[in-house]
Amino acid sequence: MDRKSFFTDNGTVIYWIDASADSNAPWLVFLPGLTADHTLFDAQMAHFSGKANCLVWDAPAHGESRPFPLTFGMDDYACILHGILCAEGVAGPVLVGQSLGGYVGQAYIDLFPGEVAGFVSIDSAPLKRTYYPNWEVKFLRHTKGMYSAIPWALLKPWGARGASTTEQGRANMRSFMDAYTKQEYCDLAAHGYLMLANAIEAERAYRIDCPALLLCGEKDHAGDVRPFNRKWTAGEGIPLVWVPGAGHNSNVDAPDFVNAQIERFVATLATRGRTS
Repeated sequence: MDRKSFFTDNGTVIYWIDASADSNAPWLVFLPGLTADHTLFDAQMAHFSGKANCLVWDAPAHGESRPFPLTFGMDDYACILHGILCAEGVAGPVLVGQSLGGYVGQAYIDLFPGEVAGFVSIDSAPLKRTYYPNWEVKFLRHTKGMYSAIPWALLKPWGARGASTTEQGRANMRSFMDAYTKQEYCDLAAHGYLMLANAIEAERAYRIDCPALLLCGEKDHAGDVRPFNRKWTAGEGIPLVWVPGAGHNSNVDAPDFVNAQIERFVATLATRGRTS
């Protein structure tokens, strides 16, 4: 797996590529969630090595893509990702985004219509304003005090337990949190929720113009992710698959199940391409 750098005016974004598959194989682009780094998708990168060409990043201000000032919005993330994919010659990617990564995927599709072959949301939610009550959007803008008030010695285990149902998943989450100071973590988490609120209140169409799949842990207790996925599948007709026994980081809690779902979804894209 090759480690690469993408330079922006504000900082350097680090990403990894495994292009071991045939040149005609699909590109899977893995987008980790808020405060997570690329290791969130280790099981997926390993599973799809040689089967698909894969890319995973540390989003700006995450993991190795630091330092990076917290001045970006959701569209900035999408535009930086677009720059990376253009630089690598990636056409027709399948975007696989967990939590915040799912929001980035939706912003990308909205900004660059017709460029994405498929979209997989993992424990994420829609960006369309119509799904959100006013109080929830307002709450997203005021999370920093909540995080800051919790002692770091309690916040770390609380964050790990809240993200995953398995020890493997919790250890993975602890590794993310251990890489930050409490101040860094609280600032980044609060900024993530702020840019989510801004993206929602932009009231754009966020029309998903490609085949899509929703995956959600059946024990995901992060906010209202499960109710949002029920509303999303009902409102948009996007298939929803519940990940058995998994929490918010369901691709780590149940990697074999999630990998099989992604593989099946990608196979349907190939079939659709042959018959179109």
